[in-house]
Amino acid sequence: MNNIEIKAVGGYEEVGRNMTAIRVDRDVIIMDMGLRLDRVQIHEDTDVERLHTSELISMGAIPDDSVMKNIDGKVRAIACTHGHLDHIGAVSKLAYKYKAPVLGTPFTTDLIKQEIKDEKLFDVTNEVITMNAGESYQVTPDIELEFVRVQHSIVDCVFAAIHTPYGVILYANDFKMDRNPTLGQPPDFVRMKELSKEGVLALITETTNAGISGKTPSEQIAKDLVWDALLGTAESKSGVLVTTFSSHIARIRAIIDAAHEMGRKPVLLGRSMDKYWGTARRTGYATKAKNLAIYGRRRSIDKFFKKMMQDGKDKYLPIMTGHQGEPGAILGRVANGETPYKIESGDKVIFSAGIIPQPLNRSNRYVVETKLKMRGARIYDNVHVSGHACIEDHWELLRMINPENVITSHGNFESHGKYLTMAEETGYELGYTIHILRNGQGLAL
Repeated sequence: MNNIEIKAVGGYEEVGRNMTAIRVDRDVIIMDMGLRLDRVQIHEDTDVERLHTSELISMGAIPDDSVMKNIDGKVRAIACTHGHLDHIGAVSKLAYKYKAPVLGTPFTTDLIKQEIKDEKLFDVTNEVITMNAGESYQVTPDIELEFVRVQHSIVDCVFAAIHTPYGVILYANDFKMDRNPTLGQPPDFVRMKELSKEGVLALITETTNAGISGKTPSEQIAKDLVWDALLGTAESKSGVLVTTFSSHIARIRAIIDAAHEMGRKPVLLGRSMDKYWGTARRTGYATKAKNLAIYGRRRSIDKFFKKMMQDGKDKYLPIMTGHQGEPGAILGRVANGETPYKIESGDKVIFSAGIIPQPLNRSNRYVVETKLKMRGARIYDNVHVSGHACIEDHWELLRMINPENVITSHGNFESHGKYLTMAEETGYELGYTIHILRNGQGLAL
């Protein structure tokens, strides 16, 4: 039996439903259990609590963990690197099968506990253990799991360094090399360099933006873009609507600050806005913001829109769900004329979010933007910087870590291929030191 095996359970052919099993001798650590949102046409305001595991697997919405039966070992821990649904959204549907604790950072475990609490079909009794970046957990006498601080488009994101008798396995999903974040600290480059000296047997890395040249700009740049767009509309009496990721607390904080600068009252709209902001409050990433209102339920949202139309659009800055054009999200309802808020000529809609690279997202976003334009809205598109590493960030991490092997994940053949080209330029060789897997395949080291 090989000492180390990497099993690609999900997320190796697509962006989403991430899950990787790492076997060390006869002990197994599972990394992430995520959803692929577009497969069930769900969005940030939709629940999947009442859908069965088998139904979600058949839809391709969560990883098909039947391949775990072929692994000769016992699952000792389930670790999630951050709180995005494509990394934690299947915990409530799969974790109960494994008698192992679920590990994550404070923001992540708060969200996981909410997912478990809301689950309608399964009794998920796994212990949920909270660890801070920089801390370690002894999985077995021979295996230690360490969280290493990184930056991403959600707070409390980490790399997972799995220390084994055979070397370190570094799981790097997701990240950006942001040295000037607006919330939290920069990535722990000192610790990464130390891991390189200890010896990294394998790096498992996302490739989402590996096809994009250059370096991903800092979130500080995104804050400047948001302020530039919003303050440029400050003299207008027209309505200004903003949509962004509910989980992107740093971005939402920047928008709230800009609203105050504009003299408008910031209002968070949508159940997921309410959910993630509440998590940020509990974990210390958000304080009680001055003059901020939050409405999560449809009835209260429509009541607010009615008041906004009466008081004047220039008194408020709504920050809402719907940046991917998701059916049923708040912006989609506004575009369809299904709310008391009526788009008028000159109203501005600011998309502070990129399109998640899936065909359905592109289609939905196009439809919503077109409907908004037909009603007279002015579109401010892509007032945003990504939370994912572009190719030069990947090059930097690869040279910093210097792993013996690289396994590409969280992407498709196109993004894996772009990463492969870069890695080959630095001396890695496909099939020998860099490996591309399909869902369900394993790699013995």
